[in-house]
Amino acid sequence: MIEKNLSVPQLAEEAEAEFRRRFGRPPRWITVAPGRVNLIGEHTDYNDGFVLPMAIERYVVLAADAAPAKTSGPGHYTLCSMTSGQNQSWPADGAPPGGQGDWTSYVWGVLDLCQQRGLATGPLEIVLHSTVPVGGGLSSSAALEVATATLVEAITGQTLDPVKKALLCQQAEHEYAGVPCGIMDQFSSVMGRANQLILLDCRSAQAELVPLRGDDVSILITNTNVKHALTGGEYAERRGQCEAAAQCLGVRSLRDCTVTQLAARQADLEPALMRRARHVVSEIERTTRAADTIRRGDWPATGELMYASHESLRDDYAVSCEELDLVVDLARQIGLSGGMYGSRMTGAGFGGCTVSLVRSDQLAAIAERLAAGYLDKTGIQPTMFVSRPAEGARIFRQD
Repeated sequence: MIEKNLSVPQLAEEAEAEFRRRFGRPPRWITVAPGRVNLIGEHTDYNDGFVLPMAIERYVVLAADAAPAKTSGPGHYTLCSMTSGQNQSWPADGAPPGGQGDWTSYVWGVLDLCQQRGLATGPLEIVLHSTVPVGGGLSSSAALEVATATLVEAITGQTLDPVKKALLCQQAEHEYAGVPCGIMDQFSSVMGRANQLILLDCRSAQAELVPLRGDDVSILITNTNVKHALTGGEYAERRGQCEAAAQCLGVRSLRDCTVTQLAARQADLEPALMRRARHVVSEIERTTRAADTIRRGDWPATGELMYASHESLRDDYAVSCEELDLVVDLARQIGLSGGMYGSRMTGAGFGGCTVSLVRSDQLAAIAERLAAGYLDKTGIQPTMFVSRPAEGARIFRQD
């Protein structure tokens, strides 16, 4: 019922074997970067707010070596994905043919930005291996970007400042993939620490570690295995609405408005802008409160904040969907007596995953009830895994 997480050494071994099969030699460098799950604080990062993510025990692994020298021409980058089976090659003096938003743009963007900063790798052959679900709201793209930046560090022997590294990867996603994301995803993948949540101030990029003590509670991630086809631009639309609301309120960002101040200005905002602003302002407050309840080990209070976050995302921010709502409703039905403290959607929305805080000694029964209830209502088998907060990106091999 609950999927096992493959260890970094296992993933590295599999990536190396695939590299040998494809290229006839071992890789010289292997790097790893984790995905992340956000316990609470959704759609607040691009509003200068607070988020409370953790790196997860699901990873992107890159195995690479310099491409063999050619007698003529610029040489080529070659990128092969074990996950999707896709392969792509492009000249070292050009760009991948897929264009903005193609899966290769996350790797190419980081390589190109690093080269502009004097961190040139030259043509490479790369095998990509990943256990981070794509489209599940667990930051597979950020993990790929951060693994690529870490590969550049391994090749050049130069270490990037962690915050600058995260910002470079964010810039790659903005400019090369065309996604106007906040800083949370890349920061989590770079800065993750074992058994620690990260309370990140997205304005100052200052982080405070919040320990997840003991093993009496577990973080259960449930993938609905649904990603709704949208008309496009929903993420950018929400971001634009937040900027418009902040402008109407006369503040730099929604971070600078309190719940009380927003209520007093309700008549000044269009209804849609009011709902978007209300989610962000209240979610920032919930996030800092959740950090306090976790420090105290007050799991019921933390769970109620998670439920409130989901309701706000569903009703005010309008980024949930029937399948996500169903999993959270099933969690509420299980309740405290069944070992369920709280649950919410995580990620950008419109499908993907929920994150639940549960009692470890009732984990198996909870997973069985969630899966059975979800399958009965949707006909879809969810996938589930458990994760402790994990270490951030690192070089696994550097010959």
